[in-house]
Amino acid sequence: MRLPLVLGVTFAYVYWKFCFYQPRTTTTSRKSGKSRGLGRPVSDDEDEDDNHSFDVAQKQSDEEEDVVDLTNAVHTSTTLSSDNSSAPIVTTATTARKVRPTKVFRRRSKDANTQPLPTMSDIYIFYSTLTGTSEKYASHLHAALSGHSELSARRIHAQNLDYIDDLDTYFVTPARFLENAVYLFVLPSYASESPLDFFVETLKDTYNDFRIDSRPLRKLGGYAVFGLGDREGWDEDMYCYQAMAVDKYLGKLGAPRVFPVGTGNVSGRANDEFEEWIKHLSDVLADPTGVGEIIDVADSDDEGVDAEDDAEDEAFDDTQPKSLRLSKTASAKDVIDVEDMGAVIERSRKSNDSTTKKEMVGKDTPTYNALTKQGYTIVGSHSGVKICRWTKSALRGRGSCYKFAFYGIKSHLCMETTPSLSCSNKCVFCWRHGTNPVGTTWRWQVDPPELILKGALEGHYRKIKQMRGVPGVQAARFAEAFTVRHCALSLVGEPIFYPHINEFVRMLHERSISSFLVCNAQHPDQLKALDQVTQLYVSIDASDKESLRRIDRPLHRDFWERFNQCLDILRSKTRQRTVFRLTLVKGFNASDVLGYAKLVAQALPCFIEIKGVTYCGTASTASEPNGAFKGVKKDSLTMANVPFYDEVRGFVLQLDASLKDLGLNYEVAAEHAHSCCILIAQTRFKIDGEWYTHIDYDRFFELLREGREFGPMDYIAKTPPWAIFGSDQAGFNPEDERVVNKKSKAYKSEQLAI
Repeated sequence: MRLPLVLGVTFAYVYWKFCFYQPRTTTTSRKSGKSRGLGRPVSDDEDEDDNHSFDVAQKQSDEEEDVVDLTNAVHTSTTLSSDNSSAPIVTTATTARKVRPTKVFRRRSKDANTQPLPTMSDIYIFYSTLTGTSEKYASHLHAALSGHSELSARRIHAQNLDYIDDLDTYFVTPARFLENAVYLFVLPSYASESPLDFFVETLKDTYNDFRIDSRPLRKLGGYAVFGLGDREGWDEDMYCYQAMAVDKYLGKLGAPRVFPVGTGNVSGRANDEFEEWIKHLSDVLADPTGVGEIIDVADSDDEGVDAEDDAEDEAFDDTQPKSLRLSKTASAKDVIDVEDMGAVIERSRKSNDSTTKKEMVGKDTPTYNALTKQGYTIVGSHSGVKICRWTKSALRGRGSCYKFAFYGIKSHLCMETTPSLSCSNKCVFCWRHGTNPVGTTWRWQVDPPELILKGALEGHYRKIKQMRGVPGVQAARFAEAFTVRHCALSLVGEPIFYPHINEFVRMLHERSISSFLVCNAQHPDQLKALDQVTQLYVSIDASDKESLRRIDRPLHRDFWERFNQCLDILRSKTRQRTVFRLTLVKGFNASDVLGYAKLVAQALPCFIEIKGVTYCGTASTASEPNGAFKGVKKDSLTMANVPFYDEVRGFVLQLDASLKDLGLNYEVAAEHAHSCCILIAQTRFKIDGEWYTHIDYDRFFELLREGREFGPMDYIAKTPPWAIFGSDQAGFNPEDERVVNKKSKAYKSEQLAI
């Protein structure tokens, strides 16, 4: 019985071997130095010259990928001709090129000769801008390609990189509709921090992340980069360095370069240089023959690449210009005596402190100019302070914000500041219009908390002084305003991102200044390490993963996991007054009431603030939900996305009912209709039928000085009747003067009634 079985298996294997088995034939031409791993047709006259490469592939046929010897490969490069002709000149190197052995990925096919050339479909123009210059150049590129006779049939899109919902969709795991698409980039270079830095870091992290396909962009039709910079006053290595970094890492991620990186000097011939680049690029895009046939190795753009570069890459950030990198104290192969190590480490530490860390917001930078134009006083290199409209209103006796109705904070005694202007989200409703820096890790200089607090107070008092000439400012409140009693750490950015946030909060408390800190539920480690604050807020802008991605546009890839970790941490902070802050944006996140109720059940915050989004005129959103772009225009929130107070009230009542259905002890407690804001509180703050949502600030500081543990119920104060939900005043302090805009519908209704 066993012998016939063995004979049968042997016969089947021999039959399959001779009739069906075909060895893999993906090879690399030693003669032309061009990879055929992406399915390029192989001509008959090349087969005889490919014996060596074929042998390598055959020996490694049991592996998923081959390592091909390209040491003696001859490479080709495309350069612009000196006479500005439209045809590129192809120059061939006469010496052997040293190339690091690189993985070449193959596609299985029954007949390699039937594989078509890579085709290019849609064209995507990406740009980043702070001052609008790059956007203008991108718009011009869009118009030029759209007007090209052979490209007009293609769909051409444009998008600001700073407003893309999910970079992964385009640069980590490209969506299927992006296969064979062409990416074109128009990128500026800033000596200071800018949102473009985050994009460069994303490409670099993707390349270095072993969990991600090492060549995720290999299916693109191609890419090309044009950089804008200013040669005057810049080191040579800083000129367009960010565009160079993007060009480099796109190549490392497998995207085929369709045209060399171009540069434009904005203080020189940038327009002419851009026009010339567009002219030759258009010719290449119109005739894509040969695109994808370049050497398909990760470091094809690096001359003389050596294995030693790997060691250097670990120690030096090659996305930064030389003037911003660590200076080398010794090469990778130098031998250092043990007794010299101390001096080497000290020099490296000083070099790291002084040269590698950029200012988050340096003076005379576009970010600095944009934020100061919006009314910010920049403190140090990464902090800011600003007075809000409610502070101005309170100084004139015209009412304080909802924090006065809910917690007893008088707006003219409150300072709005942040120790970190950078944020890890790019929310669609952000008032900053994308001008503040973004990032997932702290990579900037760190200012001491003493400097930040001193600068914030000085900046705040300086802005208060400017109010002395405003009609209606009350002398008593003006005098009181020069003693800050409350600090709202919610201005912009992410306060707990600042490495010394606990020291900063303690300094506030030492001056009897209460702390109201708002975070965005994306930094669980920092949230867990946060010490006692007067009141801790967590922004909850969506009830599910996709909605959160759409409205907050988080930068972390694991944003949903981080979000849930923060909710669990918030639940464990039983010694804190904790608050959920829900900003309702009509059409984005105002429908799933039950989903929010479940999040409340997960974190059990003391309070829930529900507030309608404030329209700020130009809050730009990301690309359209379906991933398509329309021209170079940005979508933006409109007044249609701002809910009416009745709509907010209806949402709150539904949420209150859902919380009760889940068996949670919450009730609607207070309101401030003038801020379109309503407060839900745990019923433990309702004692003998009276609400105690306000804070006894003197008692809070007494408990801090005593040094013993205390909880939220140890420093409560009674909520005034006018702030209670459903009162006639609707949260407006009757001691203040209510001023109605004569252009408002309410005023017109009153006049008609009269």
